[in-house]
Amino acid sequence: MRASMGLGWVDALEPDRLTGVVDIGANPIDGEPPYADMLRSGLCTVTGFEPQPSALAQLRREAGPLERYLPLAIGDGHDHELKVTWMNGMTSVLEPDVERLSTLNEFVRYGEVLERTRVATTPLDDVEDLGPLDLLKIDVQGAELMIFAHGRRTLTQAVAVHTEVSFAPLYVDQPLFGDVDAELRAQGFVFHAFAAVKRWPVAPGVLDGEIFAHHHQVIEADAVYVKDFGRLDLLTPDQLKHLSLVAHHVYGSCDLVVRCLARLVDTGEVAPRVLDAYATHLGRALSLDGVRSDT
Repeated sequence: MRASMGLGWVDALEPDRLTGVVDIGANPIDGEPPYADMLRSGLCTVTGFEPQPSALAQLRREAGPLERYLPLAIGDGHDHELKVTWMNGMTSVLEPDVERLSTLNEFVRYGEVLERTRVATTPLDDVEDLGPLDLLKIDVQGAELMIFAHGRRTLTQAVAVHTEVSFAPLYVDQPLFGDVDAELRAQGFVFHAFAAVKRWPVAPGVLDGEIFAHHHQVIEADAVYVKDFGRLDLLTPDQLKHLSLVAHHVYGSCDLVVRCLARLVDTGEVAPRVLDAYATHLGRALSLDGVRSDT
């Protein structure tokens, strides 16, 4: 059933369904997810995965009609030891690297393992009844690369990936930004933006008594990848439509939206009025610089 959004440019775009979001590691510990506004506006569905019982229970209590949350741990299909840490947000199938953690103020305490338990994982490619996947949001404390590598078939349908990436290893043998970047690029994605950057003070210095101030070391970031906008000819019309919707509603990337819309107009998939409608929605004058959208 076609989604009627009540927004001029979206109605002109004529998407056949709501945008599909899959959230792996949906634990709400870090606050609202990046797609929260899109969900509140009724523009997307969410299928979330969260193996920690307390977090899953909270997600299900607060879920709206467009959300569902499942207790699966997504991974490589093998059993792993889950390390439950003092700080819930550091719980991982990877072992906290105490030596590395000691280089950052407070992190040894945060990464203290309180409990070890076995958890069975399911490859993303083996999840049944996943539903549409346009945007993948993932935050699994170092296991992202494992999931990408065992979800390649499923990720062919996705147009955007919102993933946590690490620059300073907090776990033993943790894949870092370069490893994740190489895998996603091999799958046809390109880096688009940093949605958030986390900096932390290097130990042991504490200036002016402020343990969390005066810090410059980047340890993690939320990185946004999108399907290669230099090869829009490889995307289906539906993928272009949902990339437009995600780029606008989640990231405010109006330039990427215009490129996708221009491609859809060029190929006759949508009427030229969609570009005028989008410009009207932005309240800005829109001109194209003459570079075709398929170059």
